[in-house]
Amino acid sequence: MADVEAVIAPWIESTFGAFTASVVPADLEDRLPVVRVERMGGADDRFAAHPRVAVDVFAATADEARTLANNICDALVFLRGPVGGAVVRGVRCDAGPSRQPWSNPGVHRRGATYTVSLRAA
Repeated sequence: MADVEAVIAPWIESTFGAFTASVVPADLEDRLPVVRVERMGGADDRFAAHPRVAVDVFAATADEARTLANNICDALVFLRGPVGGAVVRGVRCDAGPSRQPWSNPGVHRRGATYTVSLRAA
């Protein structure tokens, strides 16, 4: 089955030019903006996976975080077809981009969750 993090993160990086990772890098403040893509569960069946994915945007300003998170959301819900070794059948936004707490006041975070239906290519 296709690894959703290995499919979605490179797509976001190439589409939006932001550094992506599955964990927040230690030098986060030096790499902004950063997008974290992390599987949070979801179901798999015989022919497809339907993982739930958290997409967190970290940026230097609240406006930058909001804009990038909204742009990613707008693009993800229309993502279909071959992507990075998988075939994306559809993406549903379960909880749209919203402000999320972060311990460093110089970093602004927006998070959203999606369900991505995909299968191996």
